Amino acid sequence: MARLFRDPRRDSASSSSNGFAPPAASPAASALPSPFPDLGVQLSPAELRETAYEVLVAASRTTGGKPLTYIPQAGPASPASASSASSANSSSSSLQRSLTSAAASKMKKALGLKSSASSKGGSPGSGGAGVKAAPRRPATVGELMRAQMRVSEPADARIRRGLLRIAAGQLGRRAEAMVLPLEFLQQFKASDFPDLQEHEAWQGRNLKLIEAGLLVHPFVPLNKSDSSAQRLKQIIRGAYDRPLETGKNSESMQVLRTAVTSLAGRSHDGTSDGCHWADGFPLNLHLYQMLVEACFDSDDSTVVDEIDEVIELLKKTWVILGINQMLHNLCFAWALFNHFVMSGQVDIELLSAAENQLVEVAKDAKTTKDPNYCKVLSSTLSSIMGWTEKRLLAYHETFNTSNIESMQGIVSIGVTAAKVLVEDISHEYRRRRKEETDVARSRIETYVRSSLRTAFAQRMEEADSKRSSRNPTPVMSILAKDIGDLAIKEKNLYSPILKTWHPLASGVAVATLHSCYGSELKQFIAGLTELTPETVQVLKSADKLEKDLVNIAVEDSVDSDDGGKSLIREMPPYEAENAIANLVKLWIKERVDRLKGWVDRNLKQETWSPGANRDNFAPSSVEMLRIIGETLDAFFELPIPMHPALLPDLTAGLDRSLQLYVSKAKSGCGSRSSFMPELPPLTRCEVGSKLLFKKKEKPQNPQHRGPQNGATNGTDPLGLPQLCVRLNTLQYIRSELENLEKKIKTCLRNVESAQADITNGLEFKFELCQAACQEGIQHLCETTAYKVTFFDLGHILWDTLYIGDIASSRVELLLRELDPILETISGTVHIKVRNRAITALMKATFDGFLLVILAGGPLRAFTRQDSQIIEGDFRSLRDLFLADGDGLPEELVDKASSQVKNVLPLLRTDSEGLIERFKRLIADSDQSRTASRGKLPMPTTTGHWSPNDANTVLRVLCYRHEEAATRFLKKTYGLPKKL
Repeated sequence: MARLFRDPRRDSASSSSNGFAPPAASPAASALPSPFPDLGVQLSPAELRETAYEVLVAASRTTGGKPLTYIPQAGPASPASASSASSANSSSSSLQRSLTSAAASKMKKALGLKSSASSKGGSPGSGGAGVKAAPRRPATVGELMRAQMRVSEPADARIRRGLLRIAAGQLGRRAEAMVLPLEFLQQFKASDFPDLQEHEAWQGRNLKLIEAGLLVHPFVPLNKSDSSAQRLKQIIRGAYDRPLETGKNSESMQVLRTAVTSLAGRSHDGTSDGCHWADGFPLNLHLYQMLVEACFDSDDSTVVDEIDEVIELLKKTWVILGINQMLHNLCFAWALFNHFVMSGQVDIELLSAAENQLVEVAKDAKTTKDPNYCKVLSSTLSSIMGWTEKRLLAYHETFNTSNIESMQGIVSIGVTAAKVLVEDISHEYRRRRKEETDVARSRIETYVRSSLRTAFAQRMEEADSKRSSRNPTPVMSILAKDIGDLAIKEKNLYSPILKTWHPLASGVAVATLHSCYGSELKQFIAGLTELTPETVQVLKSADKLEKDLVNIAVEDSVDSDDGGKSLIREMPPYEAENAIANLVKLWIKERVDRLKGWVDRNLKQETWSPGANRDNFAPSSVEMLRIIGETLDAFFELPIPMHPALLPDLTAGLDRSLQLYVSKAKSGCGSRSSFMPELPPLTRCEVGSKLLFKKKEKPQNPQHRGPQNGATNGTDPLGLPQLCVRLNTLQYIRSELENLEKKIKTCLRNVESAQADITNGLEFKFELCQAACQEGIQHLCETTAYKVTFFDLGHILWDTLYIGDIASSRVELLLRELDPILETISGTVHIKVRNRAITALMKATFDGFLLVILAGGPLRAFTRQDSQIIEGDFRSLRDLFLADGDGLPEELVDKASSQVKNVLPLLRTDSEGLIERFKRLIADSDQSRTASRGKLPMPTTTGHWSPNDANTVLRVLCYRHEEAATRFLKKTYGLPKKL
């Protein structure tokens, strides 16, 4: 008897292992796992299906007023037999009612389904497979149900025969008041079956149903001490050892009936209101689902055209199975969805019907809190939601242009299931304010972010595989383009569907893509050490991608409450331009540092030799400007989008390098003050014979630095020719700055990143270098002039001019020495700075001439008569620089000689007049206030020689060869005659 509980798969080798398996053979796709709890009893789908059919036939039999009849289906029905059947159906049970026209199906219309007659030809919604030879349609609902549930004619005949026997023995008793498995066991013996094995399987099925309905899943929970339950368990266990003797007069059947009747008659309120053997949860759902499967065509899983009659028939089983409208809606919604899945997700009509039916389920969920219903509702919707989310969390893999039609329905079903689970079942949700959670929007956002992240990861792998020797494009650039295409696809294909539940679906998508690419870009930037074309290409691609993504987000959120600010906050800038800018700044710094190093090295080797080129400037300056030009060319060749923005950094660095060159070019040459002699202490003349000054003694003058002539040593870096080359070099650099500025403007106009109006408004001046050249030229002119005057010609000024006899030591020697110097300057110095150099030399010569007169030392003495000679000499000195109109402009010479001209008249003034002038100047000065009573203070030396300067007048007295002057100096200041 153990064969009663053998593997149920032997009963239905072709059936699915779950309780929802439709009778169709070889479905297009696997069915979903059952959402109902396991029965805990080994009942196969075939056994459940046969039991469900028995319940259906029994329930239909009790609703009719006539005895149950059956028309065998041995062959094609003749018109006569069809007519006979029709007349019989008019007065027979509902099971034998004739089928109505497919076009009359109200339920199909409500579900949005087409009738098979209107969907022939294999349309997507029909589930058909092209034109086939149409099988003969069943004539009655009963025939249709038998065929749909795969019940054989002999089995059907046996069931009806058994029900007739039961009805004959229990007249007037309704099916819901009977335990059908018990009644069938009592009506049939082994002799009623073709073989013993089939009888044993049949008996085992009925015993397992009794066990499942009364012991495992009873309508009313059992007490552990219930004797009837213990007795029933023993009877069923005994069936393992020896067959159960069945039949009306069987003693074992009487014992079984007593135990079963006792358990089946229990109710929640203690009253006996019928038999409860098939309405315990979840057995009733497993049985009812088998009935619901009959609503679907066994060939193509579409809803049968006779759905109205079938559903009307199924409702008759509700009283036996304990089913209500809510449970029916749930089971039917599940069946519709499951058959859509099994269709390979191509039957859009089934999907739409499931969507519509699920709306009814959502309404039901708000009206009841029955624990059993909530339990099965939760498991069913969780199963549906699990299937939909598996596809929606990666909808880019699931849907494309060929099947996008199904996405709307799948999203709708998934969102509806989620809303019911959260809003009607979740206890946590009930504790929170409902307005805080928008379930639909939250789910869509989850789908979008998850799917886009998955799609992004796939694009990353694809981008890596696309790079090759034939396609050297950087992976990040390939990825940026792919992500841009993905965003467009998202916007055009998926977002229009998802916007039904989330108005900012596109924005959420591009924000997710922005974040994903941003993470990769951040790692890429962190590893950069130098600016390469590939690097710039990647950063430009990232910048373009970001602009495209932001534009989509902005377009998507125009009508949102916050104008899209929340989405934009999710998209922190990549700052690709900043990354490029930082790399370019490093590039600039490297070039500028390299140039500064070059300046340091090359200026140490520069000889400043004239004749190195035609224009007599340093070759190093030419090379430096060439390097700067190449640097500018290289900068403008960089494939970057912000040349105008970064150009000031480059020009500032180059400007500093040029300034460094100019500074080093003038450094080490000395200055005006370094060549100016120290003034000797004041002395007074020794009045006596003029023969004193005719002695051939060698004058000792501490200010003399060593005699030189105009033709200085060519190797001396501070010789006159070398100083002229330095001067020319600064002038050359200054003149080339304008060319550099023109070059920059031309390059700017040619780069893509510069707009004409912006370029025209930019000013790129090498201001530091310009100022350095200006100051350097002035410095070198003065330095050269004072070096020539006080160092190179110092032996003439201090050792010769006006030493001894004035008439024999006049200015002619100085003029002869100045002439070749002027020729050197004129022939070497650039014309634009030549006059400045000669003017500086003229001023230095005039200063030297005046110093000889006012601070020439004790070896010089002048009388009033000498003034004419000195004035004549000065005129000759002026004429040298005028050069008969070929030299400096006369007004320039006049301006430079004004100081000497103002002082020379003092030489003609008598000593008494000088003394009076001196006293008056001292009295008018601030020094008189601090002097002791009766003493004249010693005036300070300012260097600003003037007839109104007390120190200038005092110096004229010091060199006056007259007794009055000498006496005044001795009495007033006690000046010595000699040093």
